[in-house]
Amino acid sequence: MKSLMTSFRLLTSTFAMSLATVPAWAETPAPAPQLSLELNTAQRSDKGCRLTFVVNNALGVDLSKAAFEIALFNETGVVDRLTVLDFKDLPAGKTKVTRFDLAGTDCGKLSRVLINSATECAGTGVDPAACMRALKTSTKTGIAFGV
Repeated sequence: MKSLMTSFRLLTSTFAMSLATVPAWAETPAPAPQLSLELNTAQRSDKGCRLTFVVNNALGVDLSKAAFEIALFNETGVVDRLTVLDFKDLPAGKTKVTRFDLAGTDCGKLSRVLINSATECAGTGVDPAACMRALKTSTKTGIAFGV
């Protein structure tokens, strides 16, 4: 009987310790709202340089308009110019590809594209600062890209 009680205590102790290692699924936070902006390609075009972006709106709300002021840096790291890129509407949960032709810009001389600010961030129930606060940038080019 004594060995049965010892086995029972050992079993209950083992069970209690195993519960301590079970992940708390209910406590896992939901992913943070995010607006992903990827500089996908930079190609020479008839007009100058064509930048292609892949945008994913994971903010949880539709954006009726999203536009960003960007700074273009040349090969020596000097700001060549400022311009605004208008991504127009970005439906929630949707990925969108958008191209911009930058007249008079040589892609080979671009070293960096900096997002200066969101000039427009509009939609029903959207905080105007959300586009910059939730912005995540990446690049598939040799050009540095970010905020």
